[in-house]
Amino acid sequence: MSKNKQNYDYDLVIIGSGAGGSVAADMVASAGKRVAVVESDTLGGQCPNWGCIPTKALLEAARVLQTTKTADSFGIRSSSTGFNFPSVQAWKDHAVRRTGVETTSHYYKTRGIGVFKGRAHFISPHEISVNRRHISAANFLIATGAQWRPLGAPLSSQVNILNPRSALELKRPPKSLFIIGGGSVGVEFAELFASFGTQVYIAEESPRLLPREDQEVSHLVEAVFTKRRRIHVLNKAKITNVTMDAIHPRVAYMRGGEQHSVKVEHVLLANGKQPSVDIGLENAGVEYTDRGIEVDEYLQTSAKHIFAAGDVLGTNMYTHVGVYESRNAAHNILHRQKVAVDYRAVPRVTFVAPEVASVGMSEEDCLRRDMPIMTGIAPINSVARANVANAMDGFAKVITDKNGTLIGGSVVSEHAGEVIHELTLAIQHRLHAHDIARMLHAYPTWSDSLRLACNKIK
Repeated sequence: MSKNKQNYDYDLVIIGSGAGGSVAADMVASAGKRVAVVESDTLGGQCPNWGCIPTKALLEAARVLQTTKTADSFGIRSSSTGFNFPSVQAWKDHAVRRTGVETTSHYYKTRGIGVFKGRAHFISPHEISVNRRHISAANFLIATGAQWRPLGAPLSSQVNILNPRSALELKRPPKSLFIIGGGSVGVEFAELFASFGTQVYIAEESPRLLPREDQEVSHLVEAVFTKRRRIHVLNKAKITNVTMDAIHPRVAYMRGGEQHSVKVEHVLLANGKQPSVDIGLENAGVEYTDRGIEVDEYLQTSAKHIFAAGDVLGTNMYTHVGVYESRNAAHNILHRQKVAVDYRAVPRVTFVAPEVASVGMSEEDCLRRDMPIMTGIAPINSVARANVANAMDGFAKVITDKNGTLIGGSVVSEHAGEVIHELTLAIQHRLHAHDIARMLHAYPTWSDSLRLACNKIK
């Protein structure tokens, strides 16, 4: 931690109370340092308030609904299955309350952590302003997160376009919905609303949905969406404008060299996030671009007493990565012996049915680097658990280097988000595919798919 060469108000001021800031606040305060947190929105940040927790709570309700609708396959009568959307929303709100996020302010006070509500703006390298109040600190941690990107096409001022935050507050499922963006968030909302009866269109500029994932993953998700969910998947679609047609929006887009348009009840913009860097960083000597704040392997910015963590870095925008970075930043603020971040095995999950989970490098990542690789794929219907669960869509895929050391992979199946951590551990510790292939796997479990995939690496 920087030496107190002058009488600063705090040893550490954290800008942002989400995943990238909250863990560090607790750790540094526990070390007896004077800590303050500045938050311009809701304490706790995106994940518990309008991100991971509420969306996954709604997706879980959607999963239960879909399960009951297909219960006849198991001999269970389910002809009267229905839903009450206000009650579904109440369940979501209950899940948010159980996180304890509403008590964040009280918790900070019990820990002796100062809380300032408002937008922070750097005045100088060691001083910020918040609501015209000046606050100085020996060190700063920037964890301002990210915000949803604007449309990037003409948008009528009469159109009330939804974003992934406002979409959570809809009083009922819309009759029709056009989702702009086919990444993880867009795909999850497509799954969610289609499950509750909405006619969904999802548009993605790339040639396929989930463009960060391996092609096999995208193709399976698209097949399930079109055949099982009746979702209109519009790949290679570029939005040209969104206007009002009577009382509803009309989305115009180019696809295959032709102009198309569709009239829907609502439009949801989920085309990615951009880091929130408009906090006077130039006054602090912190280098950044519109893609995020630049840091070294210790999460230090170009101003060595200022660190950054979470979505504001613009790289791995996941809550678990923000927590990891926050923890590392806190350690490096407190100790001379610094710890470098390691992104070799970052798991990611898209909560659709079947779930999509990946870790490490994709096959395209390897091809871009001209890396010689080996791959092994096991269809999920070769696993006994898929048989007894009547869930036959999916596969497990592993990627190794030329020596058979695991470097990446994907699982598409029920509970893939849990299964992927076996592969995450293997990649983190540079295990060989045969280490998993030879390891005992309980029978019948979903994890057996990884054993079968690794067994195909020779």
